[in-house]
Amino acid sequence: MNYVPPQPASETGPFPFDNSYARLPANFYARVEPTPVAEPWLIKFNRKLAEELGIDTEALERDGAAVLSGNRVPPGAEPLAMAYAGHQFGTFVPQLGDGRAILLGEVIDRGGKRRDIQLKGSGQTPYSRRGDGRAALGPVLREYIISEAMHALGVPTTRALAATVTGQPVYREQILPGAVFTRVAASHIRVGTFQFFAARGDMESVKALADYVIARHYPELKDGEQPYFSLFKAVAARQAELIARWLHIGFIHGVMNTDNMAVSGETIDFGPCAFMDAYDPKKVFSSIDQFGRYAYANQPAIGQWNLARLAETLVPLFDPVADTAISLANDALTEYGSIFQRHWLDGMRRKIGLSTEEDGDLDLIQSLLTLMHKGNADFTLVFRRLGASAESEDADPTLVELFEEPGAVSPWLRDWRGRLARETLDAGTRAAAMRSVNPAFIPRNHRVEQAIEAATRDADFSLFEALLDVTSRPYEDQPEHAAYAAPPEPGEEVLQTFCGT
Repeated sequence: MNYVPPQPASETGPFPFDNSYARLPANFYARVEPTPVAEPWLIKFNRKLAEELGIDTEALERDGAAVLSGNRVPPGAEPLAMAYAGHQFGTFVPQLGDGRAILLGEVIDRGGKRRDIQLKGSGQTPYSRRGDGRAALGPVLREYIISEAMHALGVPTTRALAATVTGQPVYREQILPGAVFTRVAASHIRVGTFQFFAARGDMESVKALADYVIARHYPELKDGEQPYFSLFKAVAARQAELIARWLHIGFIHGVMNTDNMAVSGETIDFGPCAFMDAYDPKKVFSSIDQFGRYAYANQPAIGQWNLARLAETLVPLFDPVADTAISLANDALTEYGSIFQRHWLDGMRRKIGLSTEEDGDLDLIQSLLTLMHKGNADFTLVFRRLGASAESEDADPTLVELFEEPGAVSPWLRDWRGRLARETLDAGTRAAAMRSVNPAFIPRNHRVEQAIEAATRDADFSLFEALLDVTSRPYEDQPEHAAYAAPPEPGEEVLQTFCGT
C-alpha cells in the first residue's frame, strides 16, 4: 500500500492552477479543505488525460496518492465546495451544494480550455447535511468506467483523472472500502446553481453567475444584444443534442435532477446510470426512481422541464417587460423540442445507414424500435449487426436471431433495403459509416457490476482494467474480446443501480 501521511504543500506542484470560480463572490461557495484519509493508494491514474490537461504527470505519479486523496493540498489550489439548489425528482430543495466533493481548482488545458479538477468523496463540507462526505469504492469505479466510456463513444462528458482507495471504510447498508474519485469537467455549474440564488431573490448573483458562464462557456455571446436570452438558448441547444446522443447509444442517466444538469452541455453525475440491454422505452434502472420519471424515453421531456426551471431564474434578465421575457422563454423551450428531434432523427438515420432524408424515415425508424421492443432485442447489437446486413443482400442471421420471433423483422428489412436502394453511398462505405456510429461495445451493466464486486470483495482490479480497455475502443470489432459485447446470461442481468450516497 502506498501510504502517505498528511503533509503541507510543497513549493512546486503538478497542477498549473488558475482558479476563476474562487474569484467570484463568497456566497457562491464555501472554502473547505479535504479531510485526510488513513492509507491512500492510487489504483488508477489517467496519464493520457493528465497530459492533455498540461499536468506534471511525473510529479503527480510520484505524489498522486497524497494529492488525489486529499491528504496533500497541491500548491495553487483553492479548495471549495460549490453552493447550489435543485429539483430532486420534481421537488425543490433550496440548498444542496457539494456535500462530498471539493473543487481543488482549474487548469487551462493544452487546447486552451478551462477545466475543473474536483475530488469526490474527500470529506464533509458545509453542505454535507447528515452525510459523511465520503464515497465508496463501487460508485467511484462505476463513474470512472462510465465517464471514460462515454468519452470514447463521442458523447460530451466529465472525465476520470484518477481513483484512489482511502484505506478506511464507509458505512452504507454495509461496510465498504472508501475511495476518492478525481473528476475533470468543463465546469461544475448546474441549473441548480442558478436556482440557488434565484430562490433567495438574489438577482445580482444570478446575473454575476450568468456573466461568468457566458465568459467561460459561451464567449461569443458576450457582446450580443440579448446575451442572457442567447445564453439560455445556447444551453438548451447543447442539452437537446446531448440527450439525443444518450438515446442513440441506449444510455439512461437515472437521476436527471436540475442539480445534475451542467450548463456546459456535458453529461455529469454518473450515479444510478446504465446502458440498456434489450430495448424498452420505459426502462428504468435507478433504485430510487420508483415511478419512472427518468426512464429512457422520458429523458428528452425531462431535459425540457429542467430547462424551464433554468428559464425561471433568468427571465428577469431576458427583457424588462415581463410578458415579453416569458414569451421569449416559451419560444426557446419550444425550439428545444425541434432541435432535439432534428438531432435524434439525424442520428437514427445514420444508425440505419441513411445519408439522405426522406419523409418516411421517421416511420421506418419507429417501426424498427417497435419490433425491437416486442421482440426483446438487444439495442446495441441490433444496430451493430444491421451494419453487417448493409453489405449483403441477405440478412445477417445473427441479426434476426436477436428477436424472439426472428421472422417478425423480415418485412422491415425488405422496406429498409428498398430505402437503401435510393441512397447514393456504395455498400462498403455505408457499412463503414454505420460501424462508426453503432458501437460494438458498451459498459454492459453486468460487466460493470462484476468489476466492482471483484474490486470491492477481493481488491482485484483486473476486471476493472479489462473493461476500461475494451470500452476505450467501442467502435472496433475486437474479436478477442467478443464476450464483452454479449448481453447478460440468465441470472446476470442487472435490474437496479444505486447512487452510492
